[in-house]
Amino acid sequence: MKYTESHEWIDARDGEGRVGISSHAQKELGEIVYVELPKVGQEVKIGEEIAVLESTKAAADVYSPASGKITHVNEKLKDDPSLMNVDPEGEGYLYEMTLTHPEELEALIVPKGDK
Repeated sequence: MKYTESHEWIDARDGEGRVGISSHAQKELGEIVYVELPKVGQEVKIGEEIAVLESTKAAADVYSPASGKITHVNEKLKDDPSLMNVDPEGEGYLYEMTLTHPEELEALIVPKGDK
């Protein structure tokens, strides 16, 4: 798993990636009560706004950690956005994508101990 400076994460393997927000970002936002997901088939560039989260404290934009095409969104979040509160780096992921420029991942942050 690699992270952006704005606390999005991507778990990438074989040209595919699963994306979400870090536990730190979730704690800063507080209880997430609404998630606006991207559309399947949407093309996105690294750093583009891709989703919106609303919490009891604030609204926050989520930026894509890599360029690619959205292949799947976590539909469970539509009915139960609290998944992001209990497991933001697991079952509370936002979407999956096919990477068009996997080399972009080299610039992301690898947590100490994960190298």
